Amino acid sequence: MLDTPLLMGILNVTPDSFYDGGRLVTEGAILERAGRMLADGATFLDVGGYSSRPGAADIPESEELSRVLPAVRAISRAFPHAIISIDTFRAEVARAAVAEGAGMINDISGGMLDAQMPRVVAEAAVPYVLMHMRGTPQTMKEQVRYDDLLKALNDYFHERIHLFQQAGCKDIILDPGFGFAKTREQNFELLHKLPLLHVHGKPLLVGLSRKSMVWKTLDIEAKDALNGTTTMNTVALLQGASILRVHDVREAREVITLVSALNKEKRTS
Repeated sequence: MLDTPLLMGILNVTPDSFYDGGRLVTEGAILERAGRMLADGATFLDVGGYSSRPGAADIPESEELSRVLPAVRAISRAFPHAIISIDTFRAEVARAAVAEGAGMINDISGGMLDAQMPRVVAEAAVPYVLMHMRGTPQTMKEQVRYDDLLKALNDYFHERIHLFQQAGCKDIILDPGFGFAKTREQNFELLHKLPLLHVHGKPLLVGLSRKSMVWKTLDIEAKDALNGTTTMNTVALLQGASILRVHDVREAREVITLVSALNKEKRTS
């Protein structure tokens, strides 16, 4: 658990991500966004080159590497003190990114899509974000049947944490995977019951930024979902989230400041 919640800024170097795809196509644009996020209060910069939106096209490992490695290299050179996270489920992409300066691995599959991931994480000796998902980005929309959603997540995390710890991984962060193999109703159930995931004693990373559970519920588009995202981030912090993964860092920093002030008042009253 973390005493003060932290922020992870999203840097998608993809042409087809659901909100910001195609915006970061030059080194200059990447560095401008990275610098602004760091100035606004991001602790981590999460670089991803494989779109994981539902139904996104699969791409070969070579293409993912060609997208993320120049970005990681450039950010590491321009901002040597930044903590760069590599958003990938492929062990070789993770290994190569760490070699270029990444200091965290963020895996949407929790190692389910690449059996070599526990070994690579252990060898890299960097923090690892272990997310819950079923299937792949191409199939997850069809894998949303659960007898008990929170029991399924807790069983999954128990098994995956043990696997990674057996491999020698030390710093594990859990991500419940909002929007991944979950319906809109299940996403709200998960947010309501988020404290039940604290049983594992690991920090929780929550990614709700501009997701469909926000904009579909409000009957708007992702580009108009900042206010809704701020509301959901507030709830996530009150439910014990330790890290918020966001597109809009400054606004999320304000949420953390206000919720932290509220929690401080609770502790002293």
